[in-house]
Amino acid sequence: MFKLIPVLLAAALAATLSPAAQADDAVHGAPVAVKNVVLVHGAFADGAGWRPVYDDLTARGYRVSIVQNPLTSLADDVQATRRVLDRQDGPAILVGHSWGGTVITEAGVHDKVAGLVYVSALAPDAGETTAQQYTGFAPTPEFVIDTSSDGFGFIRADKFKAGFAHDTTDADAAFLRDSQVPINMSAFGTVLTNAAWRSKPSWAVIATEDKAFDQAMLIHMAERINARITKVSASHAVFMTQPKVVADTIDRAARQADQAAE
Repeated sequence: MFKLIPVLLAAALAATLSPAAQADDAVHGAPVAVKNVVLVHGAFADGAGWRPVYDDLTARGYRVSIVQNPLTSLADDVQATRRVLDRQDGPAILVGHSWGGTVITEAGVHDKVAGLVYVSALAPDAGETTAQQYTGFAPTPEFVIDTSSDGFGFIRADKFKAGFAHDTTDADAAFLRDSQVPINMSAFGTVLTNAAWRSKPSWAVIATEDKAFDQAMLIHMAERINARITKVSASHAVFMTQPKVVADTIDRAARQADQAAE
């Protein structure tokens, strides 16, 4: 009789779990089909900001590579991403933050890409420009870009923390502000040739305190690409301030990519 108690308790517990919870448990217990992760940064930043996500994922056993976008054109950033994808020893999850979402949308048709993760990121369609994604959505007064005479843009220094990284320390925000990598603003007007999300499974992390995008815009893009959405309270610098949430989503994508592609 007593031997049956643990069995009965386990059965009762399983019965109380929702189908979604049981499915999530099954995913966490599933073997990882994809062991490679490629991280693509956005505008006004470089790959160093991915360090907390890199540390989390490598501790879990992933092989993580970080693209250093030149931010000189969409074509240049896509080529930089393809070079890193070419070096992977198997399928990879391709991750983009902000402008990096446009880059992974174009570059993600690469045959090494098993899935896409958009981290508060842009997701145009083929035949569209990045700039078109903003049409019809609210402006972002705290995210102000100054464009120099040569066409490259920086986030205005006095607006940087409020617009990009309000949930970081003053010291971290100052470092990000002073190490900005400007983007060639003409890149936002480049028409995409490919939309990898049309053929690859997608996930999205949406920072609910992001001041770079209207929330409705982020949700619209994520829903349009049929992404599995995770929301988290964070600034545009979500990759630095909520690295575990981002890493958990990437891990989930790696475990589900094969299944989602069926």
